[in-house]
Amino acid sequence: MRKLKLQVQVSVDGFIADKDGKTSWMIWNWGEDWNWDKELKKYFNDLTANVDCVLLSRKMAAEGFINHWKNVAQNPDPNYNFARKITEAKKVVFTKTLETAEWDNTVLAKDELTDEIDLLKKAEGKDLIAYGGAAFVSGLIQNELIDEYYLFINPVAVGKGLTVFNSIDKNLNLKLVAAINFECGVTVLHYRI
Repeated sequence: MRKLKLQVQVSVDGFIADKDGKTSWMIWNWGEDWNWDKELKKYFNDLTANVDCVLLSRKMAAEGFINHWKNVAQNPDPNYNFARKITEAKKVVFTKTLETAEWDNTVLAKDELTDEIDLLKKAEGKDLIAYGGAAFVSGLIQNELIDEYYLFINPVAVGKGLTVFNSIDKNLNLKLVAAINFECGVTVLHYRI
């Protein structure tokens, strides 16, 4: 069975965005200057090596995730292997409002979250990876659908903001696989259920 991985950037106090929904505090916020160090870029690219399907919320897709990476994939810079991988991967956008997918290589998931994820996990292929948005990821966590967590901890506290762990009703017990510090200041915490 395929595994569902979550990769998300968070602050040291556990937020994925500040109280205004902004993420400018991240060391790299998908801008043109990819200012992570070489080792973190490699780790990030390697994380998707065993993935062939990307899960997104409607909002994340509509705000430009898919189009951004499609445009970046056309850049000849070898640092952007991730963009090419994301562009080639099947994308599943979870939505109750969209009727058709406006992006290449993308399908819409309109049924119950747990049913859709169960079907995706049982399908042939490599692993799945989820990137967001906040409410979508909270739903995945609440329904215990994530098999591996990759938390990219940025060295900043934002005080108040959006978290993906606010919908759990009981303790979420995780097993630490690795904690890796990177020169740019990001620490990756890799957990399994």
